[in-house]
Amino acid sequence: MFIGRGYFLNSLMALWRKPSSSMVVVSGRRRIGKSTLVEEFASRSKCRFIEIEGLAPDGKMTNQKQIDNFCERLAQVTGLPEAKADNWPKAFDALDAALAKNIKTIVFLDEISWMGGYDKSFAAFLKNAWDTQFSRHGKLIFAIAGSVSSWIQDNVLRSKAFVGRISLDITLPELPLPECLEFWGRKANCVAMREVLDILSVTGGVPKYLQEIDPSLSAEENMRRLCFLPEGYLFKEFDSIFRDTFGQDPVRLEVLTALSNGPASLSELAKALKMKANGHLSGVLRDLTLAGFISANAGKNPETGRAVREVQYRLRDNYVRFYLKIIEPRKTAIQDGLFRFVSLEQLPGWEAIMGLQFENLVLNNIKALCPLIGLEGKLIISAAPYSRRRSDDSAGVQVDLLIQTPKSVYLVEVKRREHITIEIEGEMEAKVAKMRLPKGISVRTVLVYDGSIAPEVEENGYFDYLVPIKQLFNMN
Repeated sequence: MFIGRGYFLNSLMALWRKPSSSMVVVSGRRRIGKSTLVEEFASRSKCRFIEIEGLAPDGKMTNQKQIDNFCERLAQVTGLPEAKADNWPKAFDALDAALAKNIKTIVFLDEISWMGGYDKSFAAFLKNAWDTQFSRHGKLIFAIAGSVSSWIQDNVLRSKAFVGRISLDITLPELPLPECLEFWGRKANCVAMREVLDILSVTGGVPKYLQEIDPSLSAEENMRRLCFLPEGYLFKEFDSIFRDTFGQDPVRLEVLTALSNGPASLSELAKALKMKANGHLSGVLRDLTLAGFISANAGKNPETGRAVREVQYRLRDNYVRFYLKIIEPRKTAIQDGLFRFVSLEQLPGWEAIMGLQFENLVLNNIKALCPLIGLEGKLIISAAPYSRRRSDDSAGVQVDLLIQTPKSVYLVEVKRREHITIEIEGEMEAKVAKMRLPKGISVRTVLVYDGSIAPEVEENGYFDYLVPIKQLFNMN
C-alpha cells in the first residue's frame, strides 16, 4: 500500500528529463518511508533497479562485513558473479561494471550511514566513484538514504566534496492528516473523528505505524494491541529505532525524556540534566533534530521583532513522546501482561496526555492550518509555540502556537475536550492582554479544537477563527 508522497514522486520523475545522471539524497526518521518512496519511484519508472542496504550495526560489525554484504547483494540483484573486494573502491568498481550505459537504471544505497560508518574514507571513495564512473552513465539515478541524518549531513550534504553534485535533496516528513485518513480505507467515513485522532496522537503521520492499525478495531483496542501488550509493535519499537539511530546513547535518551515534559532551551536542559551548556549538548540536540525526533523552534519575538533569545526545543515526534510518557513507565507491568484487559482511559493523567498529544499533532500540521485562517499565500515570518517567563515587571504568558506576519500576530489555542465552554474566551483574552506588541500590529485569535463547543462561543464572535479539527483533514 502506497499513500501520498505525490510531490516527491513528481520531483524524482522530473530527473529523467535531464540529459545527465543524477544523485539523490533521501533523509528522515526511521519508518517514515524513505525506502518505500524510492522503490515506488523505481516501480513507476519501469527501469532497472539495483537496491543494496547496509547491515544494521551490532557489536561485531566490521567494514569488511559491510563490503562483503555489498558485493553479495549486488550479485543477487544483477545475476552477475559475486565480486571479491577488500575495500570500497573495488566494491564500487564492481557496481560500475554492472551498469549499462544506455539502460535507465536506479541505484539505491539504503541505510548508507550503516554501510559507510566503519570507514572514515567511505564518503571520499563514493565521491571519487561518482565523479569518475557513475556520473558517466547518462541514464542513471543514484539514490542514497539513511536514518542517521547527521551522518548524511556531515559526510555528504555539508561536505565540500559533494558540492554541486546533489541534484535532489529530500527530507521526508510525516504524512499530512488527509493522507493519514486513507489508512482507514473505506471505513474512514464510519469511524468517529475522536477515534482517528486517538490513533494519530500516538502514531503521528508515520506510514509504517499507520499500516499496523486494524480499521475494524476501536482506537482503544488498536492502542492496547500495539502499545500495551508484550508482543505489541509499538511496545518494542522505541528500543529498535533509538538503537538503530544512535546506538546505546544515554545522553540522547535523557534529553528526549526531559523534553517529553515540555519544551526547553539549551540552558534549561543543561540545568535539568546537570550538564554543561556546551558544544556536546548542542551536538546532541542537532542530531535529535536531524533524526526528526525534536524541532528547534526559533521563531521571532513578537514584542521586539527580533529572533528569540534562546531557541526552544520541542519533542515533535508523537510516538516517541507517547512512549516516554505512557508506555515506558509501565514497561514491566506490560511485559507481565497486566494491561490486557485494562481500560486505558482509567490510566492516571490519560486525558491530559492525550490533550498534549493532540496539540503536538496540530503543531506538526501548521501548513494545513494556515489556509483555514486566511494565511494562504501570505508572508509568514514565524510560526512556533511562544512563551515568556514571569519576571518582576511582567506576567508570564504561554501560547500554543503564535503565527506572525509583517502586520499581524495570530494567537492559536489548541484544545481537546469533550465540551468546550465559554471560559475558553476568558483564557484567550488573558493571553492577549499579556502580550506587549508594537503599535500597528493587529491581533487575531484562533481556536483549533476537538470536541463539542458551546453555542455562546460561536455566537459571541470573540474568536476570529474557529477551526474544528476535521477541517485539517479537508472534511466539511
